[in-house]
This record gives sequence, structure tokens and C-alpha cells, in this order.
Amino acid sequence: MTPAALAALEASCARAGWRRRAAIAAALGACATLALPPIHFVLALVPAFAGLLLLLRAAPTARAAFAAGWWFGAAHFATGLYWIGHALLVDAARFAWMLPFAIGGLGAGLGLFASAATLAAHRLLRAGLAAPPALGACWLAAEWLRGHVLTGFPWNLAGTAWAELVPVASLCAWVGVYGLTALTVAAAATAAARATLPRLGALALFAALQALQLQPPAPPPAAETSTRLRLVQPDIPQSLKWDPQERQRHLQLTADLSMAPGIEAVGHLLWPETATLFPLASEEAFRRELAQFVPPGGYLLAGSIRVERGETLRAWNSLHAMDGAGVIQATYDKFHLVPFGEYVPLRGVLPIDRIAPGPTDFSAGPGLATIRLPGLPPFSPLICYESIFPRAVVDPADRPDWILVATNDAWFGTSAGPHQHFAAARLRAIEEGLPVVRVANGGISAVIDAQGHVRAALPMGARSFLDAALPPPLPPTVYARHGDAIPAALGAALLLAAFAAGRRRARRAE
Repeated sequence: MTPAALAALEASCARAGWRRRAAIAAALGACATLALPPIHFVLALVPAFAGLLLLLRAAPTARAAFAAGWWFGAAHFATGLYWIGHALLVDAARFAWMLPFAIGGLGAGLGLFASAATLAAHRLLRAGLAAPPALGACWLAAEWLRGHVLTGFPWNLAGTAWAELVPVASLCAWVGVYGLTALTVAAAATAAARATLPRLGALALFAALQALQLQPPAPPPAAETSTRLRLVQPDIPQSLKWDPQERQRHLQLTADLSMAPGIEAVGHLLWPETATLFPLASEEAFRRELAQFVPPGGYLLAGSIRVERGETLRAWNSLHAMDGAGVIQATYDKFHLVPFGEYVPLRGVLPIDRIAPGPTDFSAGPGLATIRLPGLPPFSPLICYESIFPRAVVDPADRPDWILVATNDAWFGTSAGPHQHFAAARLRAIEEGLPVVRVANGGISAVIDAQGHVRAALPMGARSFLDAALPPPLPPTVYARHGDAIPAALGAALLLAAFAAGRRRARRAE
């Protein structure tokens, strides 16, 4: 696009009424969703953020800039998170009425973070700062807030688009996914730069990366440890998962997969989140029954509900490490719970039930832990949703050798949700320099090395098991050592670059 055509497009946006600007912003936000898993059309980020930047430059008021960001964000998050509706349809009679509120309301709420970014960027543009790096810095700040405010929800950060392309995703080892998000937004928005060379450079960069995404380079030879794992993926439909009449059959299915040929070469057995709906910790006879499946000298690492009955019933979503004698050697309780899924915020005010079955809300565990057991490399256990949070997957005071994610993505069927959840796990591996082993009921079970390469995997819909060696850890990455101070420094550098570029442009105009 020539400078004249770009100027004409910007002028057209300035003349447009608010309805047309809102429609354009919403279309751009939906376009950005195409870059996310499972589509990974990263080239869509160029028109999305370049177009958003044009709207900001043309915005006549701060209110118009705020609105442009809100419409962009609301459409982006509603289209990117549509799959949440699958969970509501598992028990449609009780929860289907919540669909418009869950998807539309979530998009509207998360859109406020995008509008905060565009409002701040609009003010910086009016102060003379260069637009693309300013937008990248503001987007970084807004996305960091989204990941922390009200327990945080850092799902589908823009940097997630690169999860399949490890050469780009490897930047997370240095700047984390927040930093990669800022670089992505700034680079894509550069396609709307007034200068021809940067604009063409941004287009060429994304076109080249899109081509590389279609045929990514082969990973380097796999490095392995002597630890052999069996991941069991029973793929039980969520509509049957909590049926009391099906519990024994589901347990038998999981046990049959566990004892399939080749188990003699396995050191440890891994079952997914809530693999046993029987409370494993409080039923000794049940533990003795399961002990027969534990490999000699190894452990069964299994998700289970844990309950305590006192004056009130308390329950935890837990993971247990059980040895061959049926003794639980370690327990981890999930601490980052899913709002409305595992507990209801403001339960005394909101007259609704949590989506997961059960008579009481889950209680939160004490926090991150490193489990150390004889014969097993130390690991950080995570349950499902906890794997989406950067810098909240490993105890920094007790670094493990690997991360175990036990999950159940059957809630979301064959939608985009399980793919997006899996992408988050790959980015956590890169950020921390640690292998991630992900064992799912429904979804994607996989062994991911410390550089983000998938070394072995079971696809969605597979009812099977996976035997694999545990990859070795890497030394702590820059991001693992310094955390969010690194993306914060990157944001400051982008603002400095925006200021310097704006000053140069002002001097040339004099």
C-alpha cells in the first residue's frame, strides 16, 4: 500500500461514524483470532493490528479510541473463547441459559483491557510518540493486567500464536509470553507505519514466518533421561464422566490402558485430572486395589477428588503420588481454581451453581509445590487451568526438573479450547526451560521438551496410552531467573523507541 493510499484509508476512518468504526474494530478483533490455535494463521495479525492502529490515529477523541479498543477486544475474545459454551452444554438443562452471558459477557469484560491499551496508546500518539512501538508497550501492560486482575485470565495472549513455530516461540525463554506479545503487536502494527520501508519490512516478516509456520523446521534430536513414563488418556466423554453408575467402568477402562503391553518397561504411571472420582486419600481399600497397577519401585500419579468431612464438607481437586504398597507419598491440591467452574465468586450474592458437579465449592490449596520422591525426578504438579499462568507454574525457591500437568479438556469437546490449552503448556516449557508432561482425559496428552518441541503426543479423541522418556531440564532461562521484570524492561524500551522515533519525525517536519 502506498503512502497516499494509507493516508486515504486513515482519512476514511476519521470520517466514518461510530457505528462503522465499531464494525471495523470488531471485524479486526475477529480477524486476530485466526492467528490463534488451532488455525495459527499468523499473517492475520497484520491487518488486525495495523487496522487497529489506523483507527487510533483517526480517532477524533479519547472516547473513540477507547471504544475502538473495546469493540476489537470484545469480538476477539468472544470468537477466541467461544468454546467455553461447550462446558455449559454438558448439562444443558441447567446451564444453557448462561451461554450468551458467558461468551458475550466474558468478551465484553476482557474487551476493557484492550480498550485501556488503545486509550493509553491514543494519548501517546497525541503526545507525538511513534505509533507501533507505543501500541506494543500499551498492549503489553494491558495483557499483564489481564493476567493478574481478579485472579487473572491470561488465556490467548497474542504471543500464543507462535506456539507451533518454536524458533519464534523460543523468545519466551528471554522475555516470556508477555514480551513476545508486545513484540508481536508492535511488529504487526508497523504494517500501518507511514514510512514505506518499515511497512514493507513488517509485511515481509509476517509473510516469511507464515510460510515457515506451514512447514516448520524439524526439531533437533531428542535428549532423554532414564525415567520412563506411561501417560493414560481414557477419553471419557464429559457427559458421562460424573455419572455414578459409570464410575467403575471408567476406572476399569483406565486400568486396562494402564496395564496394556509394554508396562514392564515403564517406571511410573500417570493418570489425568479426576481420574478417580472415588476419594483416593480417604479410602484405603480402594488404594490397595489400585496398588496392583503401580510399576515396581515406581508411583501412580493420579488426579482425584479429596474430601474432608467435619462440621462442613470440604473438597479439593488434587493429585496424589501413590506407591506400590497403596501408600500416598505426596499430595498436591489445586490452588488456582476456575471461577464458576470450581467455585462461584460472591456465592452469597450470585444465585447460580458451579458448573462442575458436587455439593460444595472446591477449596484452594496452599500454592505451588515441588514434589520430591525417591526414584522420581522432582516435579511441579499443576492441574488443568493452572498451566496458563506465566511465572506461576514453578516454585522459584525449589526448582524442579519437570512440570506435570494433569487435565481434563473433555469439557470442551473437539473445539479450539483444548488446542489453546495445549499451546499454553508449550510456552510454559520454553519460559521455564523445563520439560512439561501433560496427561489429559480428553484433549491432548504429550511430552514436551524444555525447548517447546513435542516429543510424543496422543491426539484429541484418542483412547490410548503413551510411553515416553522424560526429557532433561535446561538451566534456568533468563525469564525464569528474572520473571516479569524482563517484559517490563521491554515495554520501557518500546516506549523509549516510540519517543525517539517521534522526535526524529518531528525534527524532519520542522
